[in-house]
Amino acid sequence: AALLGAPGIVRAQGAALKIGVLLPRSGFFAQAGQSMHRGAVVAPRVLADMGLRVELVHIDTESNADIARTQAERAINEGVQCLVGAFDSGHTLAIAQVAEQRQVPLVVNIAAAPPITEQGLRYLVRNFQTGPQLVTNGLRLIGETIQATRVNPQTAVFLHANDTFGQAQRNAMDAIFPRVAPPFRLLESIAYDPRAQDLSVEVTRIRALRPDLVLVVTRASDAVKLVRDMVRQRFEPMGIVSPGSPGMYDEEFYQALGPLADFHISNLPWANPRSPMTQALERAFAAAHPNNRFAADCFNAGFTFEAILIAADAFRRAGTGAGAPLMEAIRATNIAEHVMIGGPIRFDEKGQNPNIGSAAVQNRNRTPTVVLPSDAATSPPVLPMPGWQGRT
Repeated sequence: AALLGAPGIVRAQGAALKIGVLLPRSGFFAQAGQSMHRGAVVAPRVLADMGLRVELVHIDTESNADIARTQAERAINEGVQCLVGAFDSGHTLAIAQVAEQRQVPLVVNIAAAPPITEQGLRYLVRNFQTGPQLVTNGLRLIGETIQATRVNPQTAVFLHANDTFGQAQRNAMDAIFPRVAPPFRLLESIAYDPRAQDLSVEVTRIRALRPDLVLVVTRASDAVKLVRDMVRQRFEPMGIVSPGSPGMYDEEFYQALGPLADFHISNLPWANPRSPMTQALERAFAAAHPNNRFAADCFNAGFTFEAILIAADAFRRAGTGAGAPLMEAIRATNIAEHVMIGGPIRFDEKGQNPNIGSAAVQNRNRTPTVVLPSDAATSPPVLPMPGWQGRT
């Protein structure tokens, strides 16, 4: 591989549309970034079978917004015609400003903060749910899980990271919870620093409130800290449920916790196992990454693949990689057959795809397993979760 001009930027060979894929493959968000990268790596092979040709420039943002901004500038200077990224909402907003100034399309693969599509940016679309969409769908699925398992939780506590994404989810929870009106009371919302060594103080506060459910917005590393501190303090809620965040379905979570990782539920967009394109992506993924599981990577890999698909499909229709006509074609996207659960990939006037669905994904035997909706489920939901002691 040839260097594009800076460490962490590697050029793929022989494609028509040159796409810069900006992901946090090192640093704080490295686990998620590497998972997304695996989806990007296999994208050219799958797209080639569809008659779509791309050249990917793989860029490591190093989990740093300033580096993300600088590398986006450098990639555009080196001839990148479209950008994809960047997982963290703060990083994505930094890249979006560069894309807007340089009139180069940015297709957001994963990032939920509402401001991304609320600033009138013309060179950006997002194929991911906003924070309010995640929370609305997540709370709805929590209600459906309660009905399916016939349990009766009375109270919950909401624990969230104090970063850009976590604060956006807190704002969404404050606004949406009263409107959705789940069948339990929200006792308190607690913020935490995801870079803290442990979450013992936060768990002590939660334990004192004795909630039936703990609703969480986490990343993998801090989700691990949360469970470990709950086990140490012998606090066993009815369930730990995310109304829409990463972390509890990641390999890092399974490897760190073993059987303690099971039975937690993440309500979020997910790959549709019945889609032929999902099956094609899974085959390519298995061949390229035999040491990784598509079941655990399909969220990150699937959305990253779809972002590249959107750019490649628009390039074929536009017939050019020039910024304005390519962006016009991207905004006119209408892809019915794709990977993630939901309707056709389309964008509204703000550049947001409103058709993305959600699923309740429960950890079973250290594997993320769809338990709702019923037409996509492979196992029924389990609630309350078993106690910490005696798990094997």
